[in-house]
Amino acid sequence: MGGEERLVIVGGGPAAQAAAGAYREAGGEAAVTILAREPDPPYERPPLTKDFLRGESGRADLPLVDARWYEERGIDLRTGTEVAELDLAVPAVRTAAGEEHPFDRVLLATGADPLVPPIPGADRDAVQTVRRIGDAERLGRLGGADRALVVGSGFVGCEAAASLALRGVTVTMATLEELPQIERLGREVAERIAEWLAVLGVELLPESELAEIGPAGDRSARARFDDGHEEVVDRVLLALGVERNDGLAAAAGLTVDDGIEVDAAMAAADPRVLAAGDVAFAFNAAAGRRLRVEHWGEALNMGEVAGHTLAGKEASWDVAPGFWSTIGERTLKYVGWGDGWEQSRFEPGDDGSFACWYGRDGEVVGVAAHEDDAAYERGRELIEERAPWS
Repeated sequence: MGGEERLVIVGGGPAAQAAAGAYREAGGEAAVTILAREPDPPYERPPLTKDFLRGESGRADLPLVDARWYEERGIDLRTGTEVAELDLAVPAVRTAAGEEHPFDRVLLATGADPLVPPIPGADRDAVQTVRRIGDAERLGRLGGADRALVVGSGFVGCEAAASLALRGVTVTMATLEELPQIERLGREVAERIAEWLAVLGVELLPESELAEIGPAGDRSARARFDDGHEEVVDRVLLALGVERNDGLAAAAGLTVDDGIEVDAAMAAADPRVLAAGDVAFAFNAAAGRRLRVEHWGEALNMGEVAGHTLAGKEASWDVAPGFWSTIGERTLKYVGWGDGWEQSRFEPGDDGSFACWYGRDGEVVGVAAHEDDAAYERGRELIEERAPWS
């Protein structure tokens, strides 16, 4: 192990860790270095808006693997290391501290960062996003006497709003949509998500666009919306999606289109470069097209594919992406291509369960299910088979 060949992995999330592990399992013998921007080793990110935020788990529960895992596999993990440049002429990556790491192959697993809108006051101390452990710890210091405004009704926003409400925080959620997730999942599912939040005491401000954030006396922030409505709160959580960290690739001349373009084996046009996880705009062999996916499980899947590819094995990303979202005590499972639908069919159960099927171009392209695992599993099969919509 070690030899002269050098593999550098840029990123410290699930795709990076999964790729390193799969590479070793597939017999890869190059010296492996992981350059991770965050100070913590790769960890579970989904709990940050769920049980970790609710105080039901702690830091010790988050690491994907322990320190011994890296040592046993001869993987050099360097946390707190910001990569500033990808130089394909050398080839090497350079860190912000000026260190140079030559490579024979490089995997870009740089992930994504939360979007912050260009509005006045978005940089105030009372305004935050939640992507890292420290973000969730700061948010978790809010208590029963506090008020929070969650801006955005995606799954991060819904999960965080529910978890804060369960902590006793008074929560208001502002969304551009009529109902949370209505554009993505349709009215029937959106109505149920709104009901789940309402039961927890979350107040919804539909069709509301944040205009600015200013000071608010004894409270920390005054959020003003485009219709003049104001909310005075202790914390504003921006949950407006993410922006892919593809700047290194773009500056190096790789093909980037809101993500690094790679094939189903996670390889870029330059054979020395692979990309996986949120930063990748990857070809899915089952879908027959490139997909932009921001799911935790798919970052692991893509990382494993990349690791096998790097070890010289045949590998392909050929599964339908999916995720689970826990909103309070409710769990919504989704599997599908995630790039749009034309028709839907909602199937409610007598016990509050449901499945909502989505179709496009005559094919089944997705299913969202609550307490209906059979529909979720069957949906995955139908989607990957590109079964006809009926």
